[in-house]
Amino acid sequence: MQYLKDRGYVHPVASEITPRAVYAQRRQLIQGLALGAASAALPALAAAPRTGGRTPLPAVRSAVPGALTMEAPTAYDDVTRYNNFYEFGTDKADPAQRAQKLKTSPWTVSIEGLVKKPGRYDLDALMKLGAMEERIYRLRCVEGWSMVVPWVGFSLAQLIRRVEPLGNARYVQFETLADRAQMPGLSSNVIPWPYVEGLRMDEAMHPLALLAFGLYGEVLPPQNGAPLRLVVPWKYGFKSAKSLVAIRFVEQQPRSAWQATAPQEYGFYANVNPNVDHPRWSQASERRIGEGLFAKRRPTLLFNGYEAQVGSLYAGLDLKKNY
Repeated sequence: MQYLKDRGYVHPVASEITPRAVYAQRRQLIQGLALGAASAALPALAAAPRTGGRTPLPAVRSAVPGALTMEAPTAYDDVTRYNNFYEFGTDKADPAQRAQKLKTSPWTVSIEGLVKKPGRYDLDALMKLGAMEERIYRLRCVEGWSMVVPWVGFSLAQLIRRVEPLGNARYVQFETLADRAQMPGLSSNVIPWPYVEGLRMDEAMHPLALLAFGLYGEVLPPQNGAPLRLVVPWKYGFKSAKSLVAIRFVEQQPRSAWQATAPQEYGFYANVNPNVDHPRWSQASERRIGEGLFAKRRPTLLFNGYEAQVGSLYAGLDLKKNY
């Protein structure tokens, strides 16, 4: 196996895909074995049967530098039962309880704005724009908790290249579903609906920015943003918009839903930064979901540990001012 070494972190370049059922075994192995021994055991475990009756979404392990952390993935039940998805409620358990009837087929995404090839794409067409890859990303939320999630999807850049943005398209705006008939959380005024997020064009084109269609080798569950979501692993979780219905190419920086709600707390960039506290709490450490309420907190890593890959995007930028 080959590795890319970046500032003390070790990232696998390629490996075999591992079914979801294997990850639970992998967690136990890593806890009891040295990392090298655990890694050696994975190919033998890859034949373990899939369980749960969910729809599989085959993928190959990604070769994108930084796309595969060697940390043990968070348990599937934790990933799918502890969520921020305010369209279904503000409690972490609300999405898993309330999102199960979300209708994800048929589903279309509108490509709009400063682009040569605008149009409305159905989900099948979108899924054919790139080869499905498995990527194991850390996910760090602004409240101070984190997970390690095996996502399935492909780089957002593959879609962007296909639709050919115009020269004055400097930002990409993302809009999510806002359906009051299906989403009880829309009855609240916690944020303006629909949920809107945005990236600079160079951020959106970075190969780590992911269009995710699944996790743990299966299609996305509704509570995790089915059928299509954004995953930007070096930013706080609220930047990774769920259940996308529109991707818009614009010249001016879009105002996100959280910026509109509390601009003093939620900036446009939202890069994970232990040196920039939220006004109401420190960002210097985090709690890994699944390790228990009394587990020792982990130090927060700049750019969530992806500094070697994305740090150059922000050269010369004041990260405290541009939070």
